Amino acid sequence: MRAVIQRVARASVEVHGETVGAIDHGLLVLLGVGQMDTPEDAIQLARKTAHLRIFDDADGKLNRSVLEVRGQMMVVSQFTLYADCRKGRRPSFVEAARPEMAKPLYEAFVAEARRQGVPVEIGAFQTLMDVALVNRGPVTIILDSQQLP
Repeated sequence: MRAVIQRVARASVEVHGETVGAIDHGLLVLLGVGQMDTPEDAIQLARKTAHLRIFDDADGKLNRSVLEVRGQMMVVSQFTLYADCRKGRRPSFVEAARPEMAKPLYEAFVAEARRQGVPVEIGAFQTLMDVALVNRGPVTIILDSQQLP
């Protein structure tokens, strides 16, 4: 699994002009699922995200997690994180999981983040979405479950 994690002042997702999810202070997680990903990858990445210390402490150092700052998480599926642009001009998405495999793993990530104690809002899986955010910092982190211990 791949995740682009952005620390946000606020984020929202709209589908056909209707807001389907919105958060204030917290994290926007763009989550991609690959063909080789497992439920354990989803759980491990959700735990890492919930406890990732990317919020300022009293000294202004990145030393607090979304849990510690009582933030929220907006999780949006994004298969394009598996784009392969090495050949030609059109990205290939052959490494991205098919929707029937990706959706349960996306849901497993969301469920584990909630089990960790993070309030989670979600986008609409396999739907064209308008994602709005105010990136705080800006702070943007890229995580890959294949690179976690």
